[in-house]
Amino acid sequence: MGVILMLMTIGGLIVAAIMLTVALIKKKSWLAKFTLGGVVIWFAFYAAMLFGFSIFSTERTLPMFEAKSFCGFYLDCHMHAAVYGVRPATTIGTQNAKGVFRMVKVRVFTDARRATLGLLTVDAHIVDAAGNQYLRDMSAESQLPPQPEFEKRLAPGEYFDKEIVFDLPPDVVAPRLDIREGYEIDHVIESLLVGDEDSIFHKRTLLDINEPVGAVCIQSTKEQNDNKENQKQDQQK
Repeated sequence: MGVILMLMTIGGLIVAAIMLTVALIKKKSWLAKFTLGGVVIWFAFYAAMLFGFSIFSTERTLPMFEAKSFCGFYLDCHMHAAVYGVRPATTIGTQNAKGVFRMVKVRVFTDARRATLGLLTVDAHIVDAAGNQYLRDMSAESQLPPQPEFEKRLAPGEYFDKEIVFDLPPDVVAPRLDIREGYEIDHVIESLLVGDEDSIFHKRTLLDINEPVGAVCIQSTKEQNDNKENQKQDQQK
């Protein structure tokens, strides 16, 4: 709906510009007043929709293994990311934690059937219960084995795992992973999209980084196919 309203707004502004031009050329003040009045009413309606959807939105925290979706072109939501494990540590290589390291394993996968896709300029950080944000510890991450980039392109059904590191206080409450992707121009556009997660004042969808009880692992299409193939080989043996 947000994209449709945005397109309607752009189209309406083009029509309004044409009508104002005609009003000036023909010297019809009533047409100019009518057009400007329509523009004001539409923008008041759009602002009410934009802030209304954001104010009444609710923050969501997805449990481990449950994926967050990312929508390319604001429509096709084929890229996904989920937390698949967390490892605590006080030391990584030669790096000592100020608090406690949390090594968060993130799985990125696609369910597209044809296109090769990837995330764009990913920002991943931790948000706690008080709203404090914690950035990745890139120095500690560099001590881990080589990791794929978040922006790695994936063919249909593919996935990759990536460990990212955060140095969190030992007493941190309800730490959750917030993943955001897109260029700055994308964020500017999305800030004005009704109902979009990145719209003004809209609540975020976060990923829990605490080990669940009795969680069920969600596998990508490629992983499911690999497991089926392995089972067939075992049966043949």
